[in-house]
Amino acid sequence: MKRIWAPWRMNYIKNADATPGCIFCDKPSIPPSKDRTQYIFYRGPRAFVMMNIYPYANGHLLIAPYLHAPSLEELPAVVSHELMDLTQKSLTVLRTAIAPEGFNVGMNLGRVAGAGVESHVHLHIVPRWNGDNNFMPVLADTRMMPEHLTVTYKKLLPHFRRKPFAPHTPKTRRPS
Repeated sequence: MKRIWAPWRMNYIKNADATPGCIFCDKPSIPPSKDRTQYIFYRGPRAFVMMNIYPYANGHLLIAPYLHAPSLEELPAVVSHELMDLTQKSLTVLRTAIAPEGFNVGMNLGRVAGAGVESHVHLHIVPRWNGDNNFMPVLADTRMMPEHLTVTYKKLLPHFRRKPFAPHTPKTRRPS
């Protein structure tokens, strides 16, 4: 029998229910000079983008508001609009930097829907490639990650430092 090692998963297994606080409140409260250690890519006025350190696929991003709220409908419109704006920009970055063939984009609202952090709404962007899923999740509850987190972070970071992520003023469309 061959073994597949995924040692980074042990930290998650041991601490899944033991972690106090809220990562979406705690991580952005750490000074921006530490963003690399926290895997934060971008801090907007109302929301931020970070890498999921327990990803379903390489490049799995999380977008969360600073406001601690359990569900989308509890966010002010300006905050939910920024979440969608950051989602669009993040898709552009992922397409440019790692060229996925598709994406899963969504929210898990409530524990029964799969929310790991059910008290703070956040959005997932999971890049997908043809054949990226194999027998491992079904038979061994294990996902194969072909690239280390820090390598993926370094690939994506420069794209978050330039347009379309640079602050901009939205353009309004004129009726035709």
